[in-house]
Amino acid sequence: MDVNALAAPGGELSIWALFWQAGWVVKLVMIGLLAASVWSWAIIIDKVISFSRMRAALNRFEQVFWSGQSLEDLYRSLSERKTTGMGSIFVAAMREWKKSFEKGARMPLGLQTRIDKAMDLALTREMEKLEGRLGFLASIGSSAPFIGLFGTVVGIMTSFQAIAGSKSTNLAVVAPGIAEALLATAMGLLAAIPAVIAYNKLSSDAGKLGLRMEGFADEFSAILSRQIDEKVAPRAAA
Repeated sequence: MDVNALAAPGGELSIWALFWQAGWVVKLVMIGLLAASVWSWAIIIDKVISFSRMRAALNRFEQVFWSGQSLEDLYRSLSERKTTGMGSIFVAAMREWKKSFEKGARMPLGLQTRIDKAMDLALTREMEKLEGRLGFLASIGSSAPFIGLFGTVVGIMTSFQAIAGSKSTNLAVVAPGIAEALLATAMGLLAAIPAVIAYNKLSSDAGKLGLRMEGFADEFSAILSRQIDEKVAPRAAA
């Protein structure tokens, strides 16, 4: 690091100048943190949009489902296109229902278990979509400050070596080197803080959406259980 160049008047403490005067290790740390920050914001924006769409899809499905439309008609309309959220859970349950009765199901308990299992698997897939890539935000939130601190430590060590080589402790010589080192910590915090806040918020939102879908699965399971009893009871009486 050229201490005299850093100490030159006029813009010696600008972020751009500090970056270019940093050692290659500190530069790599800064570039990595900047890339992580950009990717974090891309995930945050994508998740906000995805969660908004999911809420709208859940609201639309609930409105149609509780409108009194027959389950068969709703299944036919949904099975012809790609579904998400409650729609996926509903289609999975109805598909198992129809397959079982087409094969002449006689054990209501076994049928109910298979339907519940199908809905659980569909719910799991939907939750995986909601929670996908949130782990990256958690990792950045926990590791970015330490990565930035590593860059700071390396930068300060390099700065001290340069100070020793120049045999000067003048503030004009010391300040730019320390500022360069602290820039890595600042970038670590810049990447970590939004990631932590977004992770906590998005995880909470994903949990709420998951509870809505789980509640629907429980309600639909009860509806199908009554339907099974009505279909199987006449067979048993015969």
